[in-house]
Amino acid sequence: MASGINAVTNAHDEWRLDGENESGMTMTAQSARSPSDADILRESRDRPGRFADLFDAYHGQIHRYIASRLSAGHADDLAAETFLVAFRGRKRFGGQGGHVRAWLYGIATNLIRRHRRDEERKYRALGRIAASDGTDVHDNDEDQIAARLDALGVRRDLGAALRSLKPADRDVLLLIALAELSYAEVAVALGIAEGTVASRLNRARRTVRAALADADPARTRQEHENG
Repeated sequence: MASGINAVTNAHDEWRLDGENESGMTMTAQSARSPSDADILRESRDRPGRFADLFDAYHGQIHRYIASRLSAGHADDLAAETFLVAFRGRKRFGGQGGHVRAWLYGIATNLIRRHRRDEERKYRALGRIAASDGTDVHDNDEDQIAARLDALGVRRDLGAALRSLKPADRDVLLLIALAELSYAEVAVALGIAEGTVASRLNRARRTVRAALADADPARTRQEHENG
């Protein structure tokens, strides 16, 4: 999907130039205050150049999130597509409580859903790493997933545990663990209620812990006893 990446690169250059040239002023000179993301998105409906600020602010985050769930190659394409979808749909943005970042993560998550098999393969690879001594096969994406999920109490046999989740529950878990979204932001990203976010996260944690217990009951019991 190199054409998609090129389209976004070219569009970004046009957005940036438009933003600098509109009304004969730079973007900085136009703003006496720092506008919110929602302000920028609304302004971009009539002044497309404003959208470049959102691209600059969030492209890196979206790319890392997709790479963590799929691969860097997928991330190049899907991050580009995320911003094309957002740009084309900016006039339909309903506010979503001002959570533009969450809206972008929601678009990215929808695109990731097209590649579930690739995501499953990644988690199988994680499972193979967990089965090894863990000293010779690691990459930054896997380390990031492991570190973030470790903070949520999810540790060994990560790949099998993530594969055991329902896709909807996995989306919630990883938006919180990888993207570090709040419950409110996850609700916006997925178009669900905050209560549903909480219930899916709790179910995901239970499922993952059960998968880990099945993989190594003695060690899991020891962790439980140690708090």
